[in-house]
Amino acid sequence: MSGKPVLHYFDGRGRMESIRWLLAAAGVEFEEKFIKTAEELEKLKNDGLLMFQQIPMVEMDGMKLVQSRAILNYIATKYNLYGKDMKERALIDMYTEGVADLYEMIIQLVIVSPDEKDAKIAMIKDRTKNRYLPAFEKVLKNHGQDYLVGNKLSKADIFLTELLYCIEEVDASLLANFPLLQALKTRISNLPNVKKFLQPGGQRKPPITAKVVEEARKIFKF
Repeated sequence: MSGKPVLHYFDGRGRMESIRWLLAAAGVEFEEKFIKTAEELEKLKNDGLLMFQQIPMVEMDGMKLVQSRAILNYIATKYNLYGKDMKERALIDMYTEGVADLYEMIIQLVIVSPDEKDAKIAMIKDRTKNRYLPAFEKVLKNHGQDYLVGNKLSKADIFLTELLYCIEEVDASLLANFPLLQALKTRISNLPNVKKFLQPGGQRKPPITAKVVEEARKIFKF
């Protein structure tokens, strides 16, 4: 065993992508074991490696961690990306939950039926422009600092940056009226560890295609 975290998931973004982002930003090298068939997933279940019979699962520090938020909180705490005290952690949690609300809507787009897709995209655009991005822009404007909480990099900045990339894939013009968020995205993207993650050949996954969705359906049987 190399000592590196080992990520168990299918070869796509999904609920593992934020974990990849956070590990990369923390400068942690990781390995991935891609699940390619329903049988491979079933074996993990039968071997007792998945507490709730589902992935993502991360092997790290002698543990087999499941549940995305638990994994993310452990990584953020271990690598000092979770604020200096309870008040900062409360703000970080509040911001990351807001990010998660919009992120969830975006990642669900790949499985929305064609007749519902236009309406879902319209809702995402509306929530992006009128609810979520104004709130985060206001946070940065009010305190005038480089990062969301405590003027120090936290998981909230990393997850928000990941979200901003996803929003650009929906419609790049959605960021046009939010200069502080654009600046945050550039700032985080230029951090050496994140820059390495984002460059061609890095471990960031590309947007999910119809082919990847079909492969995931076969694995997860949805």
